[in-house]
Amino acid sequence: MKTLLIVDDSEYMRALIKKCVGELNLTVVGEAKNGIIGVEKYKELSPDIVTMDLAMDGGDGIDALGEIMSHNPDAKVLIVSSTAGQEPVVNKALELGAKGIIDKNFIQVKLMDGINKLLAE
Repeated sequence: MKTLLIVDDSEYMRALIKKCVGELNLTVVGEAKNGIIGVEKYKELSPDIVTMDLAMDGGDGIDALGEIMSHNPDAKVLIVSSTAGQEPVVNKALELGAKGIIDKNFIQVKLMDGINKLLAE
């Protein structure tokens, strides 16, 4: 079974992502409330997929994404963030190696599709 690490400062969003992926052949192996903890957990758990918020206190998603990609250039990181008006940050995430971006406003519709695509790789 594939594994997932959820990195988001919102407890509500972490719970929503867990609920959304509950039907998939996927085990949530960890959660982190900021990018610093997310990088530590990534290195410790080596999950197959990471969902990453961009704007978090205590270590943002861009810095965490960069560290994860430096640690493992093949990492599968899916950005789940409110992207309205954040085109430069979104573009930076894609340049760093994020496999996709899901706007939080459409999470329930698109999260399963995005993760299913990564599971199929």
